[in-house]
Amino acid sequence: MPESDLALLIRAAKAAAQAVEPILDAELDVTHKADNAGPVTNADHAANAMLESVLREARPDYGWLSEESPDDASRLSSERTFIVDPIDGTRSLIEGSKTWAHALAVAEQGVVTAGVVFLPQRGKLYAAEQGGGATLNGAAIRPARTRALTGAAVLATKPNLAPTHWRTDAPRFNRSHRPSLAYRMCLVAEGRYDAMLTFRPAWEWDIAAGALILAEAGARASDKSGDPLRFNNAHPQANGVVAANSDLHADIMGQLAPAGRPAA
Repeated sequence: MPESDLALLIRAAKAAAQAVEPILDAELDVTHKADNAGPVTNADHAANAMLESVLREARPDYGWLSEESPDDASRLSSERTFIVDPIDGTRSLIEGSKTWAHALAVAEQGVVTAGVVFLPQRGKLYAAEQGGGATLNGAAIRPARTRALTGAAVLATKPNLAPTHWRTDAPRFNRSHRPSLAYRMCLVAEGRYDAMLTFRPAWEWDIAAGALILAEAGARASDKSGDPLRFNNAHPQANGVVAANSDLHADIMGQLAPAGRPAA
């Protein structure tokens, strides 16, 4: 039987972790991308090379979108496209923290159909395929049932509390943070946190896998205007991300300032 896209993503993520492991035992080579786009290391490049080798060898007809590869416009005409962040949370890796992930997805006609977020140093492998549910290390996951933002446990950076984002004052919720955006989405999918917010533009490679894992777990993810997330766009960014169970998502959207208008 042919290997499914999900099985392929899992195999590739584990291969990337193996490629990175010996680099972590040595000194990282850290450089900085142009336009203040953040740091990149030899571990990012090694993971990217391994992922591209494994995935594109198995599916040469799929397009390719990766944070660490030059963008190739031919992906826009591909029926299916790999969307990959070789290491989501590079700053965390540089600091010696274990909270970074390999994030891999397949998108078909703008919709993610398979996704994996693998945190090798935390032993966590989140996975989902369209219509098949979402899992953590093989066990099914579901989001929390919290319905109101006030008092909820929310993954968000401090700038998300700025009054300009909200109709009135920022709601009083319990704020936490994790450096990997993909991991934040997965933590909501498994119910360890009630919601996650980011109002900055979000690169597709950071959120594609997490968006499917959330959806298959039974949560909702949208951009900050409430519009559905679509992938493999010519400019591969989303207008922020709001993720929670459906009731809490609706409560959040009702408290956000309308797009394009200042808060009251």
